[in-house]
Amino acid sequence: MKKMLTLVLLSLSFSLSAQIADLPENICPLLIGEKIPNTILHNEQGKAVETDDILAKKTVLVVYRGGWCPYCNSQLSDLQDIENQILQLGYQIIAVSPDAPSFIKQTEEKKELAYQLFSDSEGVFSQALGIAYKKEKAKLDKFSEGKNPGFLPVPSVYVLNGKREIEFLYINPNYAERLDGNLLLAVLKAL
Repeated sequence: MKKMLTLVLLSLSFSLSAQIADLPENICPLLIGEKIPNTILHNEQGKAVETDDILAKKTVLVVYRGGWCPYCNSQLSDLQDIENQILQLGYQIIAVSPDAPSFIKQTEEKKELAYQLFSDSEGVFSQALGIAYKKEKAKLDKFSEGKNPGFLPVPSVYVLNGKREIEFLYINPNYAERLDGNLLLAVLKAL
């Protein structure tokens, strides 16, 4: 029995590490029609929250590199500008980064964001989505408080129905290219 449990744990560990691509161009993301798996994220106070709970209604899910990234900050501000329109269409906005809870709190306060930010500092969520790629750990330790195993997510936008199923996604390995807010609104109106 111990041997079987060890093998299961090793295979689980291997499959998680295998989901961190060597380059952003080599990720293998979940696709339209697939369901976002239940994993754990952390809110700004560091409290563990299951994705089953936070994604239980129609959601615009944004996964970004971190509050230190100027392209991410621009994207977060753009979302804030159209948040009321997104809410009127029946969606919530959830943003996730590898930043530690203390850093997502700083981003929320600095940008005066009304929507929720969550921490994926250990990369479990990004790996489950198939959007994690290897990045030098030393450069990421400051913002993850040493928890980042050496990854960044490829910036992504998912539109989910209330069952956590992907109805639309935008993923671009070029971190400088982001989904325009007007295009996002057009997609939401069409769904």
